[in-house]
Amino acid sequence: MTVLDDRIEMAEESAELTLDVMFEWLEKLPVPEGYKAEIVGGHIFMTPQRDAHWDIIADIYDQLRTKYPRKRVKSDVRMDYPGYLNGFASDVVALAEGASKDGKGLWLPEDVEFVAEVISQSTAGNDHGPKKDAYAAAKVPVYLIVDPYAAEWHLHTLPVDGKYHARVSFGFGEDVDLTATVVGLTLKTDDFPRD
Repeated sequence: MTVLDDRIEMAEESAELTLDVMFEWLEKLPVPEGYKAEIVGGHIFMTPQRDAHWDIIADIYDQLRTKYPRKRVKSDVRMDYPGYLNGFASDVVALAEGASKDGKGLWLPEDVEFVAEVISQSTAGNDHGPKKDAYAAAKVPVYLIVDPYAAEWHLHTLPVDGKYHARVSFGFGEDVDLTATVVGLTLKTDDFPRD
């Protein structure tokens, strides 16, 4: 048993398991270059960054920058969300004007106006399940899931009582119309690559 295993076992036994402790462990682990790590429901997930995945993230980021200043658009930055041990590193986040960090230096989920997740095959269930539920519980107004394998996107809006009450899905090539949302713009998907 390693020292890390001992610390995990001790934390679990003494009910000290927190996101901060888990992220400390992640910092000490040999996460391979090109992998993203996040915690969903107390489980650590590491996924590789693929070319198509990154190109879609960059495309969404660039389009959001037509409205949002650079410091209000984030990618792969830890944010803690409601629910059991949810520390996400979302693919793209747009923050509200005047957004602030908490005492630990983390952005607050109530300041998130938009989240986009580009799915990976191994963690697609998280994006459509527990992460969607956590974003809805945090009242994130706009949640976009992009699927480069099926070449389609899924837009979730109207978070009320921990659930999204509006959903629209289309294939790549159809615009994501966010003009009636807090985001107030249209995302083009014509250039989203397929995987």
